[in-house]
Amino acid sequence: MTHPLRRLLGWLAAAAVLVALGAAVLMPRTPARAAILPPGALAPTATQRAVAREVGQILTEYQYSDPKINAHFSQLVFARYLHFLDPEHAYFLAADVHGFDRKYGNDFAQLLEAGRLDPAFLIFQRFKQLSSERLRYAIGLLAKEPDFRTDATYRYDRRHAPWPATQAQMNALWHERVMNDAISLMLSGKSWPQAAGTLRKRFEAELRSIKRFSSEDVFEELMNAYARTFDPHTTYFSPLNSEEYNIEMSLNYQGIGASLEMDGNYIKVVNVIPGGPAAISGKLKPDDRITGVGQGVHGHITDVVGWRLGKVVQLIRGKAGTTVRLQILPAGAHPGGKETVVSLVRNRVTLKAQEAQGKLETVKQDGQIYKIGVITVPSFYEDVRAEDDGDSNYPSTTRDVRRLILKFEKEHMQGLLLDLRNDGGGYLPQATALTGLFIHGPVVQLRGRSGHIEVLNDPEKAPIYTGPLAVLVNRLSASASEIFAGAIQDYHRGVIIGQNTFGKGTVQNLIPLDRWSSRPIEGQIAVTIGKFYRITGQSTQLRGVIPNIVLPSAINPKTVGESSMPRALPYNTIGPVPFQVSTGTAAVPSIAKLNAEEQAREQRDPNFRWLVGDIHDIEAMRAQKVLSLDLATRRQERHEQDAKLLALDNQRRAAFGLPPLKKVDQIGGKTDKIPDVVLDQAKDIVADMVRLEEHAGEAKQPLLRGG
Repeated sequence: MTHPLRRLLGWLAAAAVLVALGAAVLMPRTPARAAILPPGALAPTATQRAVAREVGQILTEYQYSDPKINAHFSQLVFARYLHFLDPEHAYFLAADVHGFDRKYGNDFAQLLEAGRLDPAFLIFQRFKQLSSERLRYAIGLLAKEPDFRTDATYRYDRRHAPWPATQAQMNALWHERVMNDAISLMLSGKSWPQAAGTLRKRFEAELRSIKRFSSEDVFEELMNAYARTFDPHTTYFSPLNSEEYNIEMSLNYQGIGASLEMDGNYIKVVNVIPGGPAAISGKLKPDDRITGVGQGVHGHITDVVGWRLGKVVQLIRGKAGTTVRLQILPAGAHPGGKETVVSLVRNRVTLKAQEAQGKLETVKQDGQIYKIGVITVPSFYEDVRAEDDGDSNYPSTTRDVRRLILKFEKEHMQGLLLDLRNDGGGYLPQATALTGLFIHGPVVQLRGRSGHIEVLNDPEKAPIYTGPLAVLVNRLSASASEIFAGAIQDYHRGVIIGQNTFGKGTVQNLIPLDRWSSRPIEGQIAVTIGKFYRITGQSTQLRGVIPNIVLPSAINPKTVGESSMPRALPYNTIGPVPFQVSTGTAAVPSIAKLNAEEQAREQRDPNFRWLVGDIHDIEAMRAQKVLSLDLATRRQERHEQDAKLLALDNQRRAAFGLPPLKKVDQIGGKTDKIPDVVLDQAKDIVADMVRLEEHAGEAKQPLLRGG
């Protein structure tokens, strides 16, 4: 039987629902085009003007935040559009920005809603002119080797820097950038002529890319500047990107299984799709930046810094079974940091690859062996088509987890750990159904724009597992994962372990634009239409779920998570719903006692000390915003970083009687298997729960609320 919520909400976080809206017929009302665009400049089409009006109507009528479209909002859209075009403030001069602001800033959103797109295209034309001039200037600098013996520095993160006031300031900025880019290449072993040749090709590729900008490219940037000013998850998809989105959401395409986006001149990894080649390798992480792509095991690596996203995606995709090599600037590393090469075998990314996996593992403590079931939940999925076709064995998160639990219990499992790290969410009914394997009652509240609140209960008849339970999360556990973890915590049913979760407490609907037009119009828009609340009335928005036992993570919460996103909706609370704390299940031992046991274990675990040291080094690199332009200084810094990494890893190896490594490149290689320290610690915590449960007369306290 089809779940009644399926047609209401559908895919959450990783996907979105197609809501059956009544088609609104919009009469074309294209205003007279202002004669401000120079001859030969890109110009908006009549269709784009109509789409802009339709997007504006959809958002003002359905978007949850319902902001006032006034001068303040227009200024925000205007600033977001400039950021999309020039995120590092390296092309526009202050006079350009102020001039456009005076003319259009206070009316920018209203102009878009009316289909008056010429001002935005005029701004792009100026950007195109300036970026071409800057890149030609940079190419000219390559004619002569700069003096790399200098006290000069380069501030590489300029997102919040002032716009250069003069041409001289802009020239100085680009001189520093070219020197830094050259140093980055020379640190990897290139000579100056080789580095200059690579940079010349890079800048020339950027020039060609700018020339290839189409009207649709400009329009998509413009519409997303508008849409994401409502909130960070409201997004416009062009016809081309709608197709890309649908391919990705079908979980049936050939590639590496990663979502990418533009981040300045870099292509940045947004997330890796569970079960795909990138996730299986464990070598590609969110916020990693792709600087080069090579085909095959030994093919030349093409520098892709400055390339447009679509072109890089074309290089990365390919037939299943073939190899692609990605040159990576790791997350947190500054430009000029040490790059690595990741080799991935392309494969077909399918739903099967994302299914829950589990293993019954043994944990030894004080001579006692504990059997701990570990189930990895990559996403909240359900093969709706297979269920509708009558397939009694259709895959779903709840069915697969149930099967694993029953299997482990036959093998005398004593405690259960659900690993939801990197689980970005998925199908909402599966979040409530999975919760029903462990509790019985309401799971989550949904509040719409009108204020109407719906309470979703678990659909299961009764819990199937009543033993010790822990849920492992990190900063990339989002949306449906947070609903599940929050409910387990609120019912005092289990312990939440790891890192504060993402904080995505909103739901989006995916609306095809042709449903709003009397004529065929391609493209679609994801609209935020509601917020989630825990049964306690607390929101998961912005704050996420706070773990009861914190474990370290290299994921930086300042740059990853809802709180890092501009215009994120606020945290708030609503009224709680009646629910009863779990009875007839294993009581959760004292959180203070579990924390004490974990902290003592951390002090004596060499792997844990290695992890903390590694995260400390990563954070130190993140904190370095200014780089020396003295080549000798940078080489010395690189040497010291490599030595520190090698010493840290060899210290860990020595604790286990392993021979030391001689080169930093050997870390993580065939002779240096890097442990999953956080998972190992989480399994030990579950073993602690089992042991404390077994101790007769153990004083037990309810789980402290943490979200």
